[in-house]
Amino acid sequence: MSRRSQPAHRSAAHRVLDRRTLLAAAGAAGAATAAGAALGGGGAPAGAAAPAAPVPPPPAPSARSTAAAAPSPAGTTLESVAAPRGTAGYRRLGAGRGWERVVREDLAAAGRARVRRRTPLACFVQLTDTHITDVQHPLRFEFQRNGRPGAWRPQEALTVHGLVSLVERINSLSGGPATGAPLDFAVTTGDNTDNNCRAETEWFLTAMSGGRITPDTGDPARYEGVQDSGLPLYWHPEDPVRDLDKQHGFPRVDGLLDAARRRIVSPGLRLPWYSTVGNHDDLHGGHFASGGWLAETAVGDRKLYELSAAEGLALHRTVRAGGDVRGEGLRELLRTHARRMRTVTPDPSRAPLTTRQYAELHLDPAYTGPGPVGHGHTRESLEEGRLYYSFRAADGVTGISLDTTAPGGDYRGHVSAAQLRWLDRELTRHGDGPVVVFSHHCGDSITTGGAELLALLERHGNVVAWINGHSHRNRITPHRGFWEVTTASHVDHPQLARVIELTDNGDGTLSLFTTCVESAAPYAADPGDLSPAGLASLYRELAFNAPGRGTGLAGEPGDRNTELLLPRRR
Repeated sequence: MSRRSQPAHRSAAHRVLDRRTLLAAAGAAGAATAAGAALGGGGAPAGAAAPAAPVPPPPAPSARSTAAAAPSPAGTTLESVAAPRGTAGYRRLGAGRGWERVVREDLAAAGRARVRRRTPLACFVQLTDTHITDVQHPLRFEFQRNGRPGAWRPQEALTVHGLVSLVERINSLSGGPATGAPLDFAVTTGDNTDNNCRAETEWFLTAMSGGRITPDTGDPARYEGVQDSGLPLYWHPEDPVRDLDKQHGFPRVDGLLDAARRRIVSPGLRLPWYSTVGNHDDLHGGHFASGGWLAETAVGDRKLYELSAAEGLALHRTVRAGGDVRGEGLRELLRTHARRMRTVTPDPSRAPLTTRQYAELHLDPAYTGPGPVGHGHTRESLEEGRLYYSFRAADGVTGISLDTTAPGGDYRGHVSAAQLRWLDRELTRHGDGPVVVFSHHCGDSITTGGAELLALLERHGNVVAWINGHSHRNRITPHRGFWEVTTASHVDHPQLARVIELTDNGDGTLSLFTTCVESAAPYAADPGDLSPAGLASLYRELAFNAPGRGTGLAGEPGDRNTELLLPRRR
């Protein structure tokens, strides 16, 4: 593990070579480069600081209080939601009116006596699509912005700050906002990182488990990304370049690029958490099967910064159709533009991870935090080469985490026959109590095995919910006997997570309560505030104002804060 992410409680014996030694070892290894924000997945086709004070590890799970608090909207979107000020141009944010809870009776009627008879069964938090991003990585697809403004996000340099602020928000919650029940665990439903990169994965794991993060690769002394390239295609926060974003009113923020690369300290979640894999965690750019020339280029010294609109759109169409999963067309494109590439500092921490390496990082004791070791991944599953597993979610409630990524490439979902057989056995084995299933891809984004998966979940009467992400949009869909809850991302506006509570209503029905939460960052961003909290506020504001951003990702009222009724079938 590099010095970019150091859990405060990790012993010196676990630390590896320092950054400059690693950079020297990398040499000038490199070849043609590409780029790689969020090309196909997730619904969007991706200065030195003083030493930080030690961070104590989060309390062990046994130290958590089991006493229920009074239900409270505090810290959730029931209380308030970030809302724009003004009607045009670059808009600042402030506190807006909260979203009311909507009762949905698509699957069962809401009995009048359920409130006083209700018994909490499980209470947890879902984070999804945080897209922790190394913005200086040579293999990114920022150049697709020429013709598609939404293909690059001006907020991407602040993804770590946004996640740390979300962790702070979750830690501040006193319990379930509907029941007051203690939070049992948290789960991340994939696209935890942006580009299948070791550095990004280390930053994500440290943010979740607690410790110091330096979100910086390449030359430790300077920024080497698109935001000081002089190209008007990208927002230059410290330069008078009349770029695309400044034409939309984006501010000048002196010192931002150095501040974004400085060390930040995460408190880590103070409850157990589990990790589900997404296509961006497993595939280059969320689509291409990593390895070979892609792996060599990722740690190399050449980077393409711009491309014609026609070429970028052609690449986008190929990926959206599920093509070129081995990246041969991409390789030829980069060869064609080899002379237009710029030199960057190579860095071995940008190397892609194999399935085994991804699981092994989760199993590293440095990232255990409040547990469990591996965050769902085990030595047994590692040896079997699988990233799916089951776990005890609460007394009598089972969680099942699936791997819906396509191992050979493709941003769309894939569930193998072997995994379906395993899932059938697990659902049968846990047939006496409710089961909550987690995956990255939502139902309509799984092109291989999707129909079989849905039929399997509907056939087993103990499945109560299928929790997922990928689309970056809030949507709640009833199926035969259970609810599919799809949650918006924490990289694109409106940058949400969810608290989900399961209750037995004592009348033959269950309720799932879903409550959206934002990060702890102040709504009003101050361009002069380059503290971690100030940068997290700016992260939210930039996402709201990003040219070409998706609209309607917050969903309808019935997709946000809800009570979802369903019959108790087992």
